[in-house]
Amino acid sequence: MDVTVEIRRASARFTERMPGRATQHSFSFGDHHDPDRLRFGPMVCHDDHFLKDGEGFATHPHSGVSIVTWVLDGALAHDGVGDAVVVAPGQVAVLQTGDGVTHPPVEHSEVAAEPRTRFVQVWIAADEPAPPSYDVATPALEPGTLTEVAAPLPGARFSVARLRTGDTVELPAAGRVHAFVASGALTRSSLAEPLAAGDAFELVDHPAVRVTAAVPTELLVWSFT
Repeated sequence: MDVTVEIRRASARFTERMPGRATQHSFSFGDHHDPDRLRFGPMVCHDDHFLKDGEGFATHPHSGVSIVTWVLDGALAHDGVGDAVVVAPGQVAVLQTGDGVTHPPVEHSEVAAEPRTRFVQVWIAADEPAPPSYDVATPALEPGTLTEVAAPLPGARFSVARLRTGDTVELPAAGRVHAFVASGALTRSSLAEPLAAGDAFELVDHPAVRVTAAVPTELLVWSFT
């Protein structure tokens, strides 16, 4: 496979607006179909959700994917497998859907528990789905470093970096790397002009590369072997 680097700007993502919520889709989803943007390796969904207080998503089924949620602002109440939980900023939630799960028959299964809730949710296709489960963890993030916060499936790792102005971290060398600027900005690098909030790197078979924060920045990084 050839070494490639693609920069995905926030403006290139499809935005879906509904009463009380907005979602920016990085890949084809629902009625929006882009044959050139179906997936990135096993990543079949990368959504940036914005919800008003009390708004969310109706009961719906899932199967064959691992769903990872990272809350950036506010709080997300989730009725998943087992007891209902509230996921706060700095926590990571992993839903294993196995051969099929349906959220409990409530009006909404994912609801903003605070005003101005924002979360990024990623779906990873599973060759061999894990048994259904829902887990929430609070990783210890050290400022200025890239910290692994979840490994939902073999070969799939999710890491987060909270960077101060001028902090530099190294994106891993892996078969595929998806690095999303959730907030802040990165300085110009050998790969691209500056990246702003909502922009992303997509690297395929690329050596490790260092990126630097231009302002306080939260960087969400997926790597796939």
